[in-house]
Amino acid sequence: MSDLVFQSTSQLAKAIRERSVSAREVLEAHLSQIAQHNRVLNAIVTLDEEQAISKASQADAALAQGELWGPLHGVPFTVKDLFDTAGVRTTWSYRPLANYIPQQDATAVARLRNAGAILLGKTNMPQLAIGPQSDSPLFGRANNPWNLKYTPGGSTGGGAAAVAAGLSPLEIGSDLGGSIRLPAHFCGVFGFKPTEHRVSMAGASPRLKGAKRSLQHMRVAGPIARSIEDLRLGLSLIEGPDGRQWSVPPVVAEPMQERPLRECRFAWTDNFGGIPVTAETRAVIEKLAVTLEQLGCRVERCNPPDFNFTEALQTFGEICGTEIGMTTPPLKRLLLSMVLRARSSGEPLFQGLIKGAALSMRRYVEALEKRDALIAIMEQFMSDWDAWLCPVAPGPTFTHRQMRNPLLGEPLEVDDQKLPYWVWSITYTAVFNLTGSPAVVMPLARSQTGLPIGVQVVGRRWRDMQLLSVAEKLVGVTGFFQCPPGY
Repeated sequence: MSDLVFQSTSQLAKAIRERSVSAREVLEAHLSQIAQHNRVLNAIVTLDEEQAISKASQADAALAQGELWGPLHGVPFTVKDLFDTAGVRTTWSYRPLANYIPQQDATAVARLRNAGAILLGKTNMPQLAIGPQSDSPLFGRANNPWNLKYTPGGSTGGGAAAVAAGLSPLEIGSDLGGSIRLPAHFCGVFGFKPTEHRVSMAGASPRLKGAKRSLQHMRVAGPIARSIEDLRLGLSLIEGPDGRQWSVPPVVAEPMQERPLRECRFAWTDNFGGIPVTAETRAVIEKLAVTLEQLGCRVERCNPPDFNFTEALQTFGEICGTEIGMTTPPLKRLLLSMVLRARSSGEPLFQGLIKGAALSMRRYVEALEKRDALIAIMEQFMSDWDAWLCPVAPGPTFTHRQMRNPLLGEPLEVDDQKLPYWVWSITYTAVFNLTGSPAVVMPLARSQTGLPIGVQVVGRRWRDMQLLSVAEKLVGVTGFFQCPPGY
C-alpha cells in the first residue's frame, strides 16, 4: 500500500503543484490499490484507466511548462454511476442503460475536470439509486471495507467504500433520502449533503425514453472524502449556477464568524419521533454532547418544537411520488409496482408515495405547503444553534440483505427490537432532504464489533460553509479518518 492513497485531496493537490510527486505517480498508486482491493469490494464498476493515465501524463507535462489547470491539477476522483461522464458509460445500474455513453459531462463532473481533476472511474450503486444497499443488477453488490459481510450503504455505497479503502480520494455522490450520509456513516468517512439547489443536478437524470428531469426538489449532489477540508474544497468547486438548471442561485458569501469551539452552541438529540437507536449510538452521541459541554460549549438536548417527524416522512414521500410519476413514465411504473406491493406496511413513507403516485396536483401543492411549514419550523429552531447533532441511522451498518423489492427488505435490528427496513434506513436522514438543510456526517466511534458509527451535524439552509467550519472544529473531539484494517 502506498501512503499516497490515504493522503487527502488537498494534500495530493499541493504535492502535485509543488512537484514533490507527479500526477502519474498519484494515479498509479490508486490504480495499484484498485487492482489489489476492488475485486472483493466491487466499489468501482467502470474504470477509465487508459484515459486517466493519458490525462495524468498531460498534467505532468503541463506543470513542467508552468501551466496549472486548477486547484485539483492532476488529482484523481470518482463519481457515482448516475452522473453523466462524456465518453464513459453511465448506467444507473439499470439494464436499459447498460451501454449508454453520454456526450456531455454532468455539471459537477465538468467542474471537477475544469479544476484539473482526473476522472478515475464510476462507482457502484443500486438500481436507479433506490435503496440503502448498493447491490447492482448489472455489477453485483458492493461490500464494506470494514467487513465484507456488511453493506457500505446506498445509494452512494460504492463511492463511500472506495474513499474509505483508498481507491479514490474524492467522490461525488447524490442524496435524496440519505444516499451520501448513510454510506459515509457505514464506511467511516466524511460526507456532505449541501443545501438544496446549491449544486446543479444537471446531467444526473436517467436518459430513458419519455423521461424528463423527474425530481425538482430535495435531491442534491455533494462530496464524500476523508476530511472536512476536502468536503469544503469539493463543495466550493461544484456549487453555483451553470446555465443548465435555473433553480440554482448565485453563491453568496456567507457571514463567517470565526470563533473557538468553546463559544459554539450545539443542540443534540437521539430521538426522531420515537424511532429508537442502539444503546451504543445513544451513548456515543451523548458522550460527544457531554464532552462539548465540558469544553465550555452551550449544549442542550432538544428537538424543534412542533416538528412532526411522521408528517415529514409522509410529505417527503408525497413529493417524491408525484414528481417521479409526473415526469418519468418508466420510473413511475417501477415505483407503482414496488409501492403497491409494499402498501400493506403502513409506513408513512409508503403512504406518501402512494398518494404522490396518484398524480393529484392538489395533493402535490398541499404537500409543498406542508413542506414549507416544516422548513419554517426547522429554520426557526436552527437559528438558535450553530449545529444540531443527530444520529445518522439507528445503528451502524448491517449485513447484506436479499430483497425482491427495493422497498421491501427484512426488518433491521435495534438492539432487542426490530424496525421496518425503510424506517430504519431513512428516518434520521430524509427529514433534512425535506427541509433542504445542509448536513455533514463525521466519523465518531466504533461499535463493539469494530464497525464505524458516525454523527450527523446539521445547519441552517444556505449556511453550508459555516456548518463545515463548525464541523472542522468538532474534528478535534470526534476524531480524524481512520483506515479500515488491511488497506
